[in-house]
Amino acid sequence: MPDQPRRHVIDVIAGDGIGQEVVPAAIRCLDAVSARHGFGIVWRDHDWGSDRYRSDGRMMPADGLDQLADGDAIFLGAVGAPGVPDHVTLWGLLIPIRRAFLQYVNLRPVRILPGVRSPLADPGGLDVVIVRENVEGEYCEAGGRIYAGRPEECAIQEAVFTRTGIERVARFAAELAADRAGLVVSATKSNGMIHSMPFWDEVVSEVIAGYGGVHIEHVLIDALAARAVLKPGSLDVIVASNLFGDILSDLIAALAGSIGLAPSANLNPDRDHPSMFEPVHGSAPDIAGQGIANPVGQIWAGAMMLDHLGETAAAADLVAAFESVLAEGTRTPDLGGSAGTAEFADAVLGRLAPTPVSAYTVPTPAHRDQKGPDWTRPQPPNHGTTGSLLGSSAEQPPKAPHRMQGERNVENLTE
Repeated sequence: MPDQPRRHVIDVIAGDGIGQEVVPAAIRCLDAVSARHGFGIVWRDHDWGSDRYRSDGRMMPADGLDQLADGDAIFLGAVGAPGVPDHVTLWGLLIPIRRAFLQYVNLRPVRILPGVRSPLADPGGLDVVIVRENVEGEYCEAGGRIYAGRPEECAIQEAVFTRTGIERVARFAAELAADRAGLVVSATKSNGMIHSMPFWDEVVSEVIAGYGGVHIEHVLIDALAARAVLKPGSLDVIVASNLFGDILSDLIAALAGSIGLAPSANLNPDRDHPSMFEPVHGSAPDIAGQGIANPVGQIWAGAMMLDHLGETAAAADLVAAFESVLAEGTRTPDLGGSAGTAEFADAVLGRLAPTPVSAYTVPTPAHRDQKGPDWTRPQPPNHGTTGSLLGSSAEQPPKAPHRMQGERNVENLTE
């Protein structure tokens, strides 16, 4: 009896705004590369988002998490729409998925892609991976409001940092850095946040000390933002709290040419639950419906998803395809070009000539612990073809700890 083709069950949530445009474009590319490499993808569509909220009062159904639990991965577009408060869209869909499935690492690679111009005069070999803590920290439900509508009205917002939460993202960052340039920069603000951030610094230092050859720098978040602009080549792996990682990744993605290029992976490294893959950009209602959104972030997120599922050759093939398109000058308006979303996807498809494979049917989802090689597992450190996905610096000489003039590191704190 012939072997059954490999199959992956992916839950799709296009969501709001340009998510409705870039997700279909990316799916076309993923279908093409899967045919080329001899495996199947079964897409399970979910019409969750702000339109559902307007009609039902919920961003997703009450059993939404149960519907996602037996899939192999989640492919998300964007959430957010005019007229629906941002905290409703985020806490009604994205954050519950991240937390229910313990997607505690948010991995965001950023590098200068071929044919893309940075707004910086000298981007200095910008090639960074942000490891963002994804389920605790500053994004926390603890708190509340009192005395509503009165002069003494008050809002209380708590931040929660646990040793377990900090240790596991620090370990992930250390393993990643060991396979790249050996430098972890930890974003902190321990001069102003006198409980949580000194605790963060202590735990991160304890973890990194266990990794020979990996250096650690603790840099205050304001100084780190300046350093990302002035000396981006001095950064390699950044480990950051939920809030700091969120802000830094948008900033650095913009320095690489456009937020529309940047992918992210919400990872459950223990593989007990599905992981979720999405672009960094939001729903962009100002351009939604015009067909001009940049699909690269969504396509690249799809490549990261394939790599997570063990389809490393297909992932590298897909990255090479969209890089080739960019290098040859096909670009969307955010990059100074004139190509539309569909036109860019068509160009990528042109570089993914299919190889016919046997027909397949809807499968029973495979056990996640039976997948192939996976760069999301921190041990052993071997990213193989995902050097192209993460912009691996492995062939570069180690980056020595760097300090700009006037930079306020924890070690030379004066205030």
